[in-house]
Amino acid sequence: MNRIGIREVSTRRRARAEASTPVESEPARAALRFDGARVNGNAEDWEGEARAAPSRAASRAAARSEPQASEGNLMRISDAFTRGRPVISFEFFPPKTEAGFESLFRAIAKLKELSPSFVSVTWGAGGSTRTKTVELTARIQDEVGITAMSHLTCIGSTADELGATLAQLRGLGIENVLALGGDAPPDYVKPAGAFSYANELVALVRSRFEFCVGGACYPETHPRAPSAESDLAMLVQKVRAGVDFLITNLFFDNADYFRFVSRARAAGLSQPIVPGIMPIVSTASIRRMTALCGARIPAELERELDRAGDDDECTLEVGVAWATAQCRELLARGAPGLHFYTLNRSPATRRIFQSL
Repeated sequence: MNRIGIREVSTRRRARAEASTPVESEPARAALRFDGARVNGNAEDWEGEARAAPSRAASRAAARSEPQASEGNLMRISDAFTRGRPVISFEFFPPKTEAGFESLFRAIAKLKELSPSFVSVTWGAGGSTRTKTVELTARIQDEVGITAMSHLTCIGSTADELGATLAQLRGLGIENVLALGGDAPPDYVKPAGAFSYANELVALVRSRFEFCVGGACYPETHPRAPSAESDLAMLVQKVRAGVDFLITNLFFDNADYFRFVSRARAAGLSQPIVPGIMPIVSTASIRRMTALCGARIPAELERELDRAGDDDECTLEVGVAWATAQCRELLARGAPGLHFYTLNRSPATRRIFQSL
């Protein structure tokens, strides 16, 4: 599939429209039994599953009957949380090369068979992927037919600059944005009038546009927050500015998620809090990521990764088994959905999804 520009995406969209008139312990301690890094057991092993989740047969039947997204069936993500079943989504980032785009669209095509509720496209640091993010979000929605959400970071950008991007997304038919603060580049000096925090961006979106707005949150506390209490206070401020739903940073111990949800509810937040799941495919890369974002790797998972060593296939098995156990417990205990950080790959996410 050849890359096309934003202008052509918009042109194709107009032409089509005219033509179609009218709290548990770590997952491993509860239900995982590693044997050569493979998981034993099944969903029935999880306490409370019958209480909180439909039968797997019923879920599969519902998934088969769910209509695929189309030009007339794309939705605001907040509506998905009213349908009585888990909201499943996948996250991608804009590739740097033409070959990367080709590979990504093959992955998306495979994951579309799983009928995700939506997909999201990341925004590079300092807006470095702005054009690619807008283009990719529009193409996924317009050509693949899946509801797509664009990430948008605000640090270093003014209200007028952000407003122009939001207007462009709106003009391309995008109805959902994930409003983020973003990371400052090295030697950053704040420009005059630039935003610094996600709550400012949320307020801007609400004052000028009609987007469905998602926000990010950190079960183990934002790495730059001075304390868990101040982090939660900032989250409350952001949500009250107009956030419709939240997606968490990656985590590997479900107890962290459930504790965080309890604290958020006690602080008065009622919005859906979707757990973010990162299937581990590389020990080195996950250790780099967790060091940057402040996520903790539980001791048992560390031991399994050490046992896998440099064997990528064994590491993948460990990652799939751990994430599958996480997902089963999360859904069984009432999580509103799952958001998979795919790293632009489909096999691990696909295996986890199908095992559920």
